[in-house]
Amino acid sequence: MLDGVDEMLIEQMKRDNPEFNRLCAEHQYFEEQLATYNDLSYMTSEREVERKRLQKLKLQGKDRMLILLQQCQVGTRGQA
Repeated sequence: MLDGVDEMLIEQMKRDNPEFNRLCAEHQYFEEQLATYNDLSYMTSEREVERKRLQKLKLQGKDRMLILLQQCQVGTRGQA
């Protein structure tokens, strides 16, 4: 999901940050929905629009998760 990010940090954020936890759950949901669309042999224009919408939502969520992780890392360094 978040390549190059320490899994322990991700798990800690899931426990400690409700927004991050929600975003992870949404990311997984969008991933599953996109897999359903990707398995279709024929894509109507409506389905294509919905697939694009899900991709955008998934990317927006991932971007927000990365921001939260960066904020956590900066805050942790500031405490050391």
